[in-house]
Amino acid sequence: MTMAQHVITVVGATGNQGGGLARAILSDPGGQFSVRAVTRNRHSTQAKRLAAGGAEVVEADLYDVAGMQRAFEGAEAAFVVTNYWAERTAEEEAVRTRAESELYQAETAARAAKSAGVAHVIWSTLEDTRDHFGDDARVPTVEGRYKVPHFDAKAEADAAFAEHGVPTTFLRTAGFYEGFLSDLQPVRDPSGHLVLTLPMADRPMAAIAVGDIGRTALGIFKRGPEFIGQTVSIAGDHLTGDEFAAELSRLHGEPVAYRPQSWNELRAMGFPGAVEMGNMFQFYAEDSERFTAARDLAFVRTLNPDLLSFHDWVARQNAA
Repeated sequence: MTMAQHVITVVGATGNQGGGLARAILSDPGGQFSVRAVTRNRHSTQAKRLAAGGAEVVEADLYDVAGMQRAFEGAEAAFVVTNYWAERTAEEEAVRTRAESELYQAETAARAAKSAGVAHVIWSTLEDTRDHFGDDARVPTVEGRYKVPHFDAKAEADAAFAEHGVPTTFLRTAGFYEGFLSDLQPVRDPSGHLVLTLPMADRPMAAIAVGDIGRTALGIFKRGPEFIGQTVSIAGDHLTGDEFAAELSRLHGEPVAYRPQSWNELRAMGFPGAVEMGNMFQFYAEDSERFTAARDLAFVRTLNPDLLSFHDWVARQNAA
């Protein structure tokens, strides 16, 4: 780190979003910032890679206010993200639901950032789907009071940063393009044809390359205090199922048909999180107009000029 650099503490630096920001800072030719990478295990492969790339790696835990305060101490800025889907211990499972854990962790981060005097925090958050669904009986309630807990709890946690007076930008993200390589990837029907079953009916869905979340967060930090107290909603593209399928045909080198699964079919599949996922896609589809309008792609490109469209992301996968 040079004297001209300012420290950004990155929570979740070995994960998707935090890792993207850490790499963006380390590769930034301007060299304005340095990275303090926060991880629960500084000996992990990802942590060692960050250290080799020039990051300061520290161990801290979002269940420990004092530890997080030390991780934030002396940092000008911080990026905070929680992972609803993170692997949990039996003890954690017994004490809190996943949503309760996210709320607890956000409270820990907010208190620690305030105590350490961090001048600018970006909190990775999402919409509260209950603002759309209300008490809609078509949509099952999950974890007592939520419709989509990994959205709704993050939205509830926004209040912790406001209540503690933390100078915060609320960064609302979107689904990852990378999902089309795993859970959302096309499957073969009985006749052997590739089918995309994305449960979006005929509505467009916002999505983004996971690395672009970090690159856009860096763009926000570079603008100084301009976005403190504001909500910034981001995506890389807005496409219908048919449009995603057309691009995935290029990725797979053969036709991909779009035959959307229904939300009830997804909820009935029985895997852990199936009901929540069905609810999420119902929210994405029913609230598509507002959700995509909030994510102005031209504006996002002012923060991240290298923002990838889905077309460009597919081209990169094919070139890899």
